[in-house]
Amino acid sequence: MISSGETAGSAWDLIRPRLHIGTSSFSDESWVGPFYPAGTKPADFLSVYARRFDTVEIDATFYRIPSVAQVRSWAAKVPAGFKVAAKVPQVITHERLLLGCGDEMKSFLDAMGELGEKLGPLLIQFPYFRPDAFASIDAFLARLEPFLESLPSGRAFAVEVRNKAWVGDALLSTLRRHRVAYALIDLPWMPMADELIRKHDVVTSDFAYARWLGDRKGIEAKTVHWDKLIVDRTPEMERWVPALASLLERSIEVYGYFNNHYAGHAPGSIELLREVWRRKLQS
Repeated sequence: MISSGETAGSAWDLIRPRLHIGTSSFSDESWVGPFYPAGTKPADFLSVYARRFDTVEIDATFYRIPSVAQVRSWAAKVPAGFKVAAKVPQVITHERLLLGCGDEMKSFLDAMGELGEKLGPLLIQFPYFRPDAFASIDAFLARLEPFLESLPSGRAFAVEVRNKAWVGDALLSTLRRHRVAYALIDLPWMPMADELIRKHDVVTSDFAYARWLGDRKGIEAKTVHWDKLIVDRTPEMERWVPALASLLERSIEVYGYFNNHYAGHAPGSIELLREVWRRKLQS
């Protein structure tokens, strides 16, 4: 635990080697000006981004399996020590629902392997499932477990579910058996991280994974330009900081990613997290 005698700046520096906070995607052109220097070209976004943060979550892989050339390009633009997380393609998680997708998964893993030591966790993100897809958590786990068993060792994986009632001992125990992280997410209908941490042991691997997603429909009714914060998330950050600190106390790596839809401008949300963290350390 960080002592009260340390300055806010030194305390943040102390935890940072195990706290990796970035954004979901890096390619939004509305960030030119507020985040990227004026005149920055899209081809240079990632290399400029990597001067500020030490990790990013690639969203584009959700829509299509990247080419080897594309992944090599990402690897060339970030320094040693930088971690590229990525979402498993939706053809696997949403369209095939984990069935008959071995070839697609192999192609995805082979391509992402081009990152080498720069490869971070791979997120297996599921949608909210209605009962006609899976009648219960047991039915879902019966599908999930064989898939987890097929995953290669030596890679870091996280699983995100969006069915509130499914978050419990059965799911967490299954993930723990396979050393797959449970993804803590900030969504309007899902329980907050601090609430879950009080009820369950949410650490199911040697790292933790967090995502700040927000109310997509609600914020898109207000803006479709992601150049500034338009939602005050200070109350949520006041709860997230001690939750993240409790994870770090367990001497594990923590990866977290902010979406533009969370508050309007993902890099600004990171700065808010830092501000609240420093303030709490000083109190």
